Amino acid sequence: MKSLIFPDVNVWLALIYEQHVHNPIAVEWYESLKSSTTLVFCRHTQLGLFRLLSTEIVMKLDVLKQRQCWQVYDPWIESGLAFVAQDPPGLESEMRGRSTEGLVSPKIWADAYLAAFADVGKLTLVTMDRALAAKVKGAVLLQ
Repeated sequence: MKSLIFPDVNVWLALIYEQHVHNPIAVEWYESLKSSTTLVFCRHTQLGLFRLLSTEIVMKLDVLKQRQCWQVYDPWIESGLAFVAQDPPGLESEMRGRSTEGLVSPKIWADAYLAAFADVGKLTLVTMDRALAAKVKGAVLLQ
């Protein structure tokens, strides 16, 4: 049976970018997965990865152009190691329920979306963000 794992943006970046401070942790985690595991992108994690890969302050001299971002991403999809999942039914309702606290923070939106996507899609969220991990039952926190 296939296992579907949903890495957040920072896990994807750490896994892909060898110079990332958490690359060894991400690679060790990835290499520990069973061969029946498939990683899941959603549009948010895909675009978030592209945004970070093409941000000079993040990537420094290794900053990527748009076509290079696609060249990093495409092998994951083409090999079947990952795929892009569509928004599951009920996502908006679940996200709305996670974002009605009246807080002021742009980060809350992404966390609400990722948590809702993982829960509604019945996916295992993998993150390095302790606060996000606490919002999703069964999340894996990489440390």
